[in-house]
Amino acid sequence: MKKIILASASPRRRELLEQVGIPFETDTSDVDEVMPEGVAPGHYVEELSKRKAGAVAIRHPEDIVLGADTIVALGDRILGKPKDEEEAYEMLNMLAGRYHSVYTGVTIIFPGTGARKMEVFNVRTDVKMYDSDESILRKYASCGEPLDKAGAYGIQGKGAILVERIEGDYSNVKGLPVAEVYRRLFCSEF
Repeated sequence: MKKIILASASPRRRELLEQVGIPFETDTSDVDEVMPEGVAPGHYVEELSKRKAGAVAIRHPEDIVLGADTIVALGDRILGKPKDEEEAYEMLNMLAGRYHSVYTGVTIIFPGTGARKMEVFNVRTDVKMYDSDESILRKYASCGEPLDKAGAYGIQGKGAILVERIEGDYSNVKGLPVAEVYRRLFCSEF
């Protein structure tokens, strides 16, 4: 079995891979994550995952490279990481009482002779937030957790108090659809 290289510094992605027993090493990329306006959410995350995996695959030609990117979308509006507490509150207020979608794009680059085989896909999970009042949203926005999370919340942390229900893959909301990744890594030919 070839080594698996995770092209991400995300502690949540590392935790998910460890949880299901996938052995891996990490090597992060410093790629440009700017995308033009109006790109559909699924395409957006697929493109960013390809950039991340591709940059790392150059350094690991004999290994399997796994890249991922996760965003929150309210309709076609992509919500990235908030720049400060006030922007976190504004995002949370937009999401309160509504459904939104979490998309994770995944790229797996397999080693091989000639052109390397690459699988690119995205997984969407729909999340319904409670209709929370301002005091709850401001308290959560001020705790620091939202500042490094797309959409300004982490379902695996204190942000769980805001989530009424999810429809789809829970691990996808954390940052990696680990069951789908596992199947593509171990249940197909390399």
